Amino acid sequence: MKEWKTNLIAGACAWPLLMLINTVASAQTQAVGIEPSPAPTAMTTPAMSGPLVANPNPMSIEAGFLGPTYVTGAVSGLGLWQNNKFPDQQRTQASLSNGQVFIQKPDGPLQYFVDVGAYTFPALGAPYLSTRKTVGDFFGPAPLAYVKLAPTDNLYVQAGKMTGLVGVEAPFTFQNMNIERGLLWAQEPLVTRGAQFGYTQGPLALALQWTDGFYSNRYTWLTGSVTYTLDPTNSFVVAAGGNFAHTTKATTAVPLFQNNETLFSLAYTYNAAPWTVTPYFQITHVPAASSIGAFSSASTISGAILANYTFGNDSFLPGFSLPARFEYISSTGSLADGAPNLLYGPGSSAWSITFTPTYQYKTYFARAEISHVGTTSTTPGFVFGPNGTNKTQTRGMLEVGILF
Repeated sequence: MKEWKTNLIAGACAWPLLMLINTVASAQTQAVGIEPSPAPTAMTTPAMSGPLVANPNPMSIEAGFLGPTYVTGAVSGLGLWQNNKFPDQQRTQASLSNGQVFIQKPDGPLQYFVDVGAYTFPALGAPYLSTRKTVGDFFGPAPLAYVKLAPTDNLYVQAGKMTGLVGVEAPFTFQNMNIERGLLWAQEPLVTRGAQFGYTQGPLALALQWTDGFYSNRYTWLTGSVTYTLDPTNSFVVAAGGNFAHTTKATTAVPLFQNNETLFSLAYTYNAAPWTVTPYFQITHVPAASSIGAFSSASTISGAILANYTFGNDSFLPGFSLPARFEYISSTGSLADGAPNLLYGPGSSAWSITFTPTYQYKTYFARAEISHVGTTSTTPGFVFGPNGTNKTQTRGMLEVGILF
């Protein structure tokens, strides 16, 4: 109850915090005699797959020889209801889901991006952690921060804390079609530290990362991706990577078995108003390694379809969108053979369905969500409910916020 009250207070403070940020920024700008310069388009970082769209007129301040520095952000709060709760969970919770400020220089030979603030990672079929615990146990108050050198328009090298290359769902709630991340997302590196090389030529975009995988501080991961943009409507992404060593570190942010995996994904996106549709396929594999407690190997095979329909301004529901997600994932191995648990017990499978009706007015947004997870071939103690034996979980969520 104490944690619930703390989160509720944090959510209630979101709006005054935003107003304070805007007031201080305006005062500092006027004090040095600098007028914010208008930006022609919204920032493309952090990336947003829709239906939410970034502020089309972000604040820009001249930073001397560095040129324009853009300051944007996201502030939102959410409420959650769930059945078959995990033992340490409440049936209902409220929390600040985002309280973030993004400072970036997105062009020129020297670029940078810094994300400062609070966040949560609501995910299907997993316990929901409070804002304080998420920030403390995962990536700290600066979850993303990197410097990029771009000597030409089609070549760059960057280093720091960045998102992984595999998967179609991004870390934060406002970046995605749905409030909660999906079942496939849990198998993918979220935020990783290291270096990334990128090159574009016509419709091709290549990226290569050398990182610490699931934030393990062991730089033994290599990951690459190839993006082919056929036209403005159709694009394809192939990504693969993995740990080329065995690392034994395990924390809340570093799942032991997944941090020792190799993975492959293939995604296609169709984007033509009013539809955005992204089906993708993913395979992961954890080899046998007694040093990490995997006495036999295990794999996951999964697929998902993410879709969104946006009502245009000339429709009877301007500003409304209807995102949906369907997923299925299965794992191999058995408890008797000492296989690693990659889901809800070795050899288990799961499916999910999620609907997230969304409304956005200028920079303000509100969205509701209903989700359901079903499982099969589970191991007692590894699923839902107070004893870990319930095989389904249903959640309802509501999130409101602003993208400034």
